[in-house]
Amino acid sequence: MKKKNVLVTGARKGIGKSILKRFIKKEFFIIGTSRTLTGAKKIQKIVKKNGFGMILKINNYSEINFFLEKIMKKIGNIDILIHNIGTTKDRLINNISKKNWDNIINTNLTSVFYITKKIIKHMIKRKFGRIISIGSISGFVGNPGQTHYSSSKSALIGFTKSLSLEVACRGITVNLISPGFIKTNMLNKLTVLQLKKCLKKIPMRKFGNPKDIAYLVKFLSSKKASYITGQTIHINGGICIL
Repeated sequence: MKKKNVLVTGARKGIGKSILKRFIKKEFFIIGTSRTLTGAKKIQKIVKKNGFGMILKINNYSEINFFLEKIMKKIGNIDILIHNIGTTKDRLINNISKKNWDNIINTNLTSVFYITKKIIKHMIKRKFGRIISIGSISGFVGNPGQTHYSSSKSALIGFTKSLSLEVACRGITVNLISPGFIKTNMLNKLTVLQLKKCLKKIPMRKFGNPKDIAYLVKFLSSKKASYITGQTIHINGGICIL
């Protein structure tokens, strides 16, 4: 059986790293990206002979284009595309500069457009593809200090729905996963008091694990999920039920 090629952006740590580990099996060849050489080396240690880690600076279209051309020359097409890379820097709107705004929007949203546009052409030709983006609960309920971050994650909802309709007849599924509070570096930035307040809001009274997201990503990438498209699936311990 021909191996499926998987591209995971932002794969050095947290959710991305957990996703990466779900695909370390003989039927997949994995490309994980990081913004730094150190991150790319860490990814390489995880995937070993099952793929490779690469540097990808996500805010530059020409660099994204060059990166994807390089990938396709090496391994051919991407079968499964997982948009995990994301960033945030919480600030009230009066303190958000144009540079801050552009950085968040370009990283969390525009990069998804650039990468998808380049890769989906080949998926359409081959009549197969899986595109999965990692959103956020902030894209649905908002959060003080996150007008830029929430905007970028909200936009992924519309992007997912519209793109899924465009390519549904081509054997390509497009879905969005919306995590709640997950044990990653983002949570580590909160104080003990802030963490306690967050826990009180969660009906399950616990934070999620990156593995919770990774398991769903793996399922949505499989044949078993071939009739699921255009959906946003929430993993949040009941904090937001839609």
